[in-house]
Amino acid sequence: MNTVQDPRELIEAYYSAGWTDGLPVVPPSDASIEEMLAAGGLRGDEVIGQVAGRNTVVVADKVAINAVMAGCRPEYLPVVVAAIKGLCHPDFAYHGPASSTGGSAMVLIVNGPVARRLAINSGNNAFGQGHRPNATIGRAVRLIMMNVMNTRPGLLDRATLGNPGKYSFCFAEHEDDPPWEPLHVARGLRAEDSAVTVYASNSLYQVYNQLAAAPEPLLLGFADALCNLGVPNVKGFNQALVVFAGEHAEVLRRAGWSRAQVQQFVIEHACRRVADFKRAARLPGAVEAADETTWRHLFERPEDILIACAGGRAGSWSACLPGWGNKWTRAVTMRVETS
Repeated sequence: MNTVQDPRELIEAYYSAGWTDGLPVVPPSDASIEEMLAAGGLRGDEVIGQVAGRNTVVVADKVAINAVMAGCRPEYLPVVVAAIKGLCHPDFAYHGPASSTGGSAMVLIVNGPVARRLAINSGNNAFGQGHRPNATIGRAVRLIMMNVMNTRPGLLDRATLGNPGKYSFCFAEHEDDPPWEPLHVARGLRAEDSAVTVYASNSLYQVYNQLAAAPEPLLLGFADALCNLGVPNVKGFNQALVVFAGEHAEVLRRAGWSRAQVQQFVIEHACRRVADFKRAARLPGAVEAADETTWRHLFERPEDILIACAGGRAGSWSACLPGWGNKWTRAVTMRVETS
């Protein structure tokens, strides 16, 4: 470890080495690294994951170092480890969303007992500032991407504009009274499992509707938001994440709509005419008469609409988080292994 003792000098040394995300980091010590590893029940040389084709192997001591730097408490490490395993999973296809010009945020959705035990925010301002576990768990993942997986801006990270969520994007699902089973259960785990779902999102925009009292008008807004003329992939096949906050979730609950009904409605209505796409130069060629009545759907399968509940109980806001836009990248849900 660095022998400089003044924390200010250590912080500046980490800046000079290019090991930060632009914000100050917590200088790690041998003791803090060992404490972090112990909390995860890990040996320092233990392999957490690897990315095929990138010559990248992620070992536990590097994960622990970056978790300390991010400001994580030791008990957060199992969530960080599960998220890194998700990034390294073949289905996630790390190279695409991590390196493309689209500038994806790696969104972490935490479910199960670990979310409650660590007090990961699922309520008011769930996507925002003010909660240490949300901020530092997400930040640790980004620092590991930079410092261990070599995904640095201007090098392997080729984002045109980037995304503020690239600093950190971690929240818990509100599981106390959702209209349906939690996300991790819908994706094959047990309710008593702790889990983190890793999802690559190019953007986030809030969907507002104060008047809708039934699912159909409410969900039309979400379908339209997901199928605008600026979406990254007009060919479809990509995933999207929809996060319902309290008032909108209550509309769906009162109507008795299932998760599958919501997904089916959204994929049926997330479509635009081929003529619209051509006029916006999103498809090649001149507009032909048949294009005015030919519809292109953005999603093929209902399960490509991922649904979670989070946010405040008051306020007519929810959110759409369109996926990176490539059919080869899929969200991955990993069990969080806790002692």
